[in-house]
Amino acid sequence: MKLIIGPSLLLLASTLLIGCSSSHKAKKSNATVASMSKEGSKEALDETIASWPSRPKLAIQQMMDKYGPPTEVSEAAVIWRDVGDYKRIMVTKTEIPHDFPMPHMDFLEHTVSYMVPADKADELLAFDGSITINKTAGEMSARCDLEGHNILTLNLANDIVKNNKGVKEARTEFGKNVVADFAGQHPAYVEKLQFKPHSPMKAAFPDVAVIAGSPVRATASTNMKGDAEIMGKVLAVDLNEVLAASTATKKDVSKPVMDYANMLQMEHAKNQKATMMLGQKIGMKPADTKAVDELKKKGANELSMLVPLKGEEFEKAYIAGMIKDHNAVLAMIDNELIPAAQSKDLKSHLKMTRDHVAMHLEKAKEIEKNL
Repeated sequence: MKLIIGPSLLLLASTLLIGCSSSHKAKKSNATVASMSKEGSKEALDETIASWPSRPKLAIQQMMDKYGPPTEVSEAAVIWRDVGDYKRIMVTKTEIPHDFPMPHMDFLEHTVSYMVPADKADELLAFDGSITINKTAGEMSARCDLEGHNILTLNLANDIVKNNKGVKEARTEFGKNVVADFAGQHPAYVEKLQFKPHSPMKAAFPDVAVIAGSPVRATASTNMKGDAEIMGKVLAVDLNEVLAASTATKKDVSKPVMDYANMLQMEHAKNQKATMMLGQKIGMKPADTKAVDELKKKGANELSMLVPLKGEEFEKAYIAGMIKDHNAVLAMIDNELIPAAQSKDLKSHLKMTRDHVAMHLEKAKEIEKNL
């Protein structure tokens, strides 16, 4: 079945092309956000979007009138978070040509928390190519030029997921609703969501680990301490060193530093694998707890300060960082991990890990003397 668009819709093409204003009235939200609550922030927004195309600028004004000031403003996008029924609303400076149901430009996106079944993804994309699905985050987004038409897209997408409509029927209904909308008939599917978005926690799908012995992510309802957390901390340390070493191997550094980085990457990766195999042996998966995550964050913060450096400046900072980090890891193993470990096999693994860390530390000290 072909989508049939009547003359009344075609007459409205020019309206779409210049960015139509929505016919839907709504009370202005009292939402306030930090980025727009500061003195002069409205002026800063106006300055940021001064060179934007007229249609996205209009959409920003319409969203502000309905939802209040945005949460985030950048050169590329203006974003509202957790307003109305939406997890996120975004207006982008970039306009993308889109010919369904008739030629217009996409620049306004509405996102809801929604768990899309994997077997429905193809149907949704066949219905409207401007739908985006983030299964991991549990999000479904619609992108168009009008809020009402994004609402329409999301409502029809929900119908497809619920098997209430097929793709062809949904596309035809989209065209009919657009005609009715511009005729001032206020179709329900254009006015508001006809379903309740899923809760973010239930919609999200973190997926399933496929690497044997991978850690288990701890939640607020789980108490994963003891040996499981100890193994998680060892893995976090190894990960930090692997990422730092990988960064060093991509820099223009001297041979001693390059050789050292290659050694660290190889040996810490090997220890990662050994730790996960140990978990399988003792019947306990490493735990990715809050404390473990803090170690990863610490590593990321330190690496972020190394990345911009080059040449000799990078070499000195990298080796100094390795000395500092390996000293800290030795202290953690000696004072925290080994005393707390219950499994004999884990204690043995920690002692072996300690020997490698101590060797890495001494090697770094030798290199530092010649920098």
